[in-house]
Amino acid sequence: MPGLAATFAAAPGLTAGIAAAPQAARGAVELITEEAGIVPPAGPALRVVPLVEEGAQVAQGAPVLQLRDAPGVVFCAPMPARVAAIRLAPGRKLAEIVLFHDPGGDRHRHTPPAAADQGSGPAVRALIQAAGLWPSLRRRPFGGMPDAAERPAAIFVMAADTRPMAPDPLQALAGQDEALARGLRALTVLAQGPVYLVTPHGSTVPVPDVDGVQRLTAGPRHPQGLAGFRQHAACPATLDAPVWDLHAEDAAAFGALLDTGLVPRTRLVRVDGPALRESRLVHTQPGADLRGLAQGLARPGAHLVLAGSPLEGRAAHWLGPRDRQVSVLPRDPAPAPPHWFRAALTRSARPTPVIPTAALTQAFGAALPAAALVRALASGDDETAMRLGVLSLLEEDVALADYVLGGAAGLQGLLRGMLDRIAAEYAP
Repeated sequence: MPGLAATFAAAPGLTAGIAAAPQAARGAVELITEEAGIVPPAGPALRVVPLVEEGAQVAQGAPVLQLRDAPGVVFCAPMPARVAAIRLAPGRKLAEIVLFHDPGGDRHRHTPPAAADQGSGPAVRALIQAAGLWPSLRRRPFGGMPDAAERPAAIFVMAADTRPMAPDPLQALAGQDEALARGLRALTVLAQGPVYLVTPHGSTVPVPDVDGVQRLTAGPRHPQGLAGFRQHAACPATLDAPVWDLHAEDAAAFGALLDTGLVPRTRLVRVDGPALRESRLVHTQPGADLRGLAQGLARPGAHLVLAGSPLEGRAAHWLGPRDRQVSVLPRDPAPAPPHWFRAALTRSARPTPVIPTAALTQAFGAALPAAALVRALASGDDETAMRLGVLSLLEEDVALADYVLGGAAGLQGLLRGMLDRIAAEYAP
């Protein structure tokens, strides 16, 4: 793991020393990969009903499958394509749907509500779900896609992102002021409370003069640009008052859908990492083939291709519903297995103690009592962790702390285990 180059300044957070590839001289280009995959968002497995068969031709934006327990929530084709494979896990749970690009295919047009009805929560909700954009929403606590009828206490629209090598959300929003404003208005009818637009400090992104839309600012260092810490400060998630977040480009997609009935064809994605000769900024379709996006850029050698940032990304084949980064890292050779006696001693040893440091505090954005929270996670103290704000956090929010600790603490796994336990024992 690369070393940590921690920069302390007035703004809380850290600058992680993960080497980026040299940036290409050209700007963002459009790149539609020949294959794409429809995969579920992070969270509980989804039981689905396919709406097409293998071999069928589908238009971009056309429904491909629906949730079994909520038929109004569908997944749509990210490009005009032929359905190559439908793969379901046991229990009819979505694994993936593989699509082959059809360059001459059509776009499916949805029917938006009339202008007079666009202030209606049920009408807006039904359109977003029918157009396949519901998976771009994420709820807290626990993560995953919101239930079809859920109303959050607040919605956070993230126009800031401080992850290493993340694309600038403001660049993704260029020329979409009207679509973003329309999308923010639509979100206000879905929430019981305010809609927060989170922008970098000093940003000039216009905030529409609409009741219920407020601006928050994020600092320049990670993890200030993560939704969890902004929620913890402004509207913490609780068991009976969930909070949603989404990327600002997805909010603009809601606005474009309400205006035209069309789902945007692409999103802005950065392909970067120390295993590449140069980085690439692309407009590509959701579900794009990660290897197709990185083709021709990799240095010689074995690589690890991640959907997401180098801190919390996961090995994957397809771009997920919320992913806007592809990280390509050198794959370290597997270490030789230790002698059986050393392995036995290691397994029986106590966990490595976590020493509170200034870097650990900054890894939580100086927003949470880092040492106390880490102790609660390590000991499985659910009640203390809930008092400290763990219900507003997901794995991405503790990934920088894991990085600071060299991965020895395994905080992401501990957090997921705690959240699943709380969901089973405390959730209504």
